[in-house]
Amino acid sequence: MTGRVCVIGSANMDMVVRAPSLPTPGETLLGESYQTFPGGKGANQAVAAARMGARVTMVGRVGADASGTELRKVLGREGVDLTAMRTAAGVSTGVALITIDAQGENTIVAVGGANLLVSPEDIQGVAGLIRSAEVLLMQLEVPLDAVEAAARLAHGAGRRVILNAAPARPLSDALLGLLDVLIVNEAEAASLTKRPIDTPPEQLAKALLALGPGAVIITLGKLGALVADASGCNTVPTIPVTASDTVGAGDAFCGTVAAMLAEDKTLAHAVRVGCVAGALAATKPGAIPSLPTRAAVGEILAAKTH
Repeated sequence: MTGRVCVIGSANMDMVVRAPSLPTPGETLLGESYQTFPGGKGANQAVAAARMGARVTMVGRVGADASGTELRKVLGREGVDLTAMRTAAGVSTGVALITIDAQGENTIVAVGGANLLVSPEDIQGVAGLIRSAEVLLMQLEVPLDAVEAAARLAHGAGRRVILNAAPARPLSDALLGLLDVLIVNEAEAASLTKRPIDTPPEQLAKALLALGPGAVIITLGKLGALVADASGCNTVPTIPVTASDTVGAGDAFCGTVAAMLAEDKTLAHAVRVGCVAGALAATKPGAIPSLPTRAAVGEILAAKTH
C-alpha cells in the first residue's frame, strides 16, 4: 500500500565545491572540484519519499529562471506532483553554497530566493491537497507562518504532521503542539532546547518532548537515530558505510520516515528504514542524485535479517 505525502518546503540549486578541509573564518582554500546539483530540503525530501514508493505532492516556489526550470524537470521525472509548485517572476530560485571536505563533512549557506515567498495564502489555496495526504512533511527553509498554517490544516484534518526543524530557529508552543513527529539533529536539538551541544541526546529528546510534539527523533549520524515518545527512548542503529558526501543524508532519512508512516508503518519501523536510507545517501555525491530507491534499501534490510 502506497501512502500520500504532501511536502511543503524549499527547492534550491546546490553549488558544491570539494576541498581538502572546510575553511575557517578569513581563510582562502583551493578547491578540488565544482558541480551543481538540484536540491533544497523540500525537494530532496519529496524525491526521497517518492523513491520509497509514496505518492508525493510538493508545495513551494521556484524562480522564472534556468534553475527553476531544471528543478521542475527533475522533480517531474521522479513522479512528484507539481500542481502546487508556483513560479515567482522577478525572483531567483533558491541556491545553496556547499563546501565538502575530504571526510564528507559539509558546510552550507542557503539563499532562500523564491522559497521565501511561500505564504499562508499559498497554503490555504492547497488546503485540499494537505487534507488528502496521510502525512504532511515540512522543514524550515520557507517562512514559518506558512509552516504553521499548514500544520494547523493537517492537524485539524487528523493527518500526521512531521517537521524537520532545519535550519534551527525558535518555534512557537502552538506549532510544537501540532506536531506528531519532530526530527532534528543534535545541534538543532541543542538550539531548540537552549542547552549545550554536548548534552546527552536522551536529555535533549526528553526536553523536546516536554515542548509538545508527540514524538521526537534525533539523528545521530553514523550512530543512527534516537527515538523518543511517551513510551521512552530507544536508539536505532544504522549500517556502516564509507561516507563521501553527507549532503542529503538527513533528507533521505526524513523523506523515508514520512513515506513509511504514510503506509501506516510503526514509527520504529520507519526510523529503521530511514537510517538505512540516510546511510546509503551518504555514499554518493549530491543531494537528489544520492537518494536511494526502495529496492536498494530493501536489499540491505533483507540482508540484515538473514
